[in-house]
Amino acid sequence: MNDSPIGVVIATRDRADSLARTLRALTSLPERPPVLVVDNASTDHTRTMVPALFPQVALMPLPENRGAIARNLGVAAMETPYVAFSDDDSWWEPGSLEKAADLLDAHPRLGLIAAHTLVGPEEDPDPLNDLLAGSPLGTARDLPGPQVLGFLGCASVVRRSAFLDAGGFHPLLFFGAEETLLAYDLAARGWGVAHCPEVVAHHHPDPSPRSGRGSRVLRNELLTTWLRRPLSLAARRTGALAARTPRDPEARRALLGALARLPSAVRARRPLPPYTEEAARRVEGQLRGP
Repeated sequence: MNDSPIGVVIATRDRADSLARTLRALTSLPERPPVLVVDNASTDHTRTMVPALFPQVALMPLPENRGAIARNLGVAAMETPYVAFSDDDSWWEPGSLEKAADLLDAHPRLGLIAAHTLVGPEEDPDPLNDLLAGSPLGTARDLPGPQVLGFLGCASVVRRSAFLDAGGFHPLLFFGAEETLLAYDLAARGWGVAHCPEVVAHHHPDPSPRSGRGSRVLRNELLTTWLRRPLSLAARRTGALAARTPRDPEARRALLGALARLPSAVRARRPLPPYTEEAARRVEGQLRGP
């Protein structure tokens, strides 16, 4: 019987071979976490590969591609108090999930752990690691690491109750830069989001870029601003993106995608409380630099 306090949820689509590598790593972990694959309507052999090669892994087949909402469905189905996210090209360092569970046990306000990420066969540190470690928000007394408002989806561990309380990943964003909005929503509800470098994830992305990702990231960054930030800021950023469209096809696609979703974003708009908005501005100041 598996009594691990932490489970792993993987959202995947049409990447069976990469997923198999990830599942080999996850099912070999000493923590023996329960693993759930939420399949976003794959058309390859994902749905036959998982039960054939990894009978201990649960599979949730979805009838359509739900994007990041697949993670929400996975968390809802998990019964463990903590949930780690992997993508079909990422996995956890042996012992890191135990460390994450210990940190969450010891810090009741901690809602999400942003891990230290090592990228590719060379295990290069992800550039985001330094940004998280140098967060201008500092470390609260009841949290184990620097407070942050960003993380990598494939290198994060959540307290299940906090994730559900914040509403999980927003359906309007689908995929691409969806993490910031969840960090905002956790912080706005009083949950801590902290970088804990002792928790380590390995990420081996396909070197070929995924089609359309750049425009989706730009689109979702703008939608996140409309959903949570001041209207004056949203208007300025919309204008700035529009100014790029004559010379930048990605910006053009991003703007069209954002405008199509703008009525829904306005209806779902919930501005951040002042303390979270101030934190968001400080983090953006760090990104802009001196």
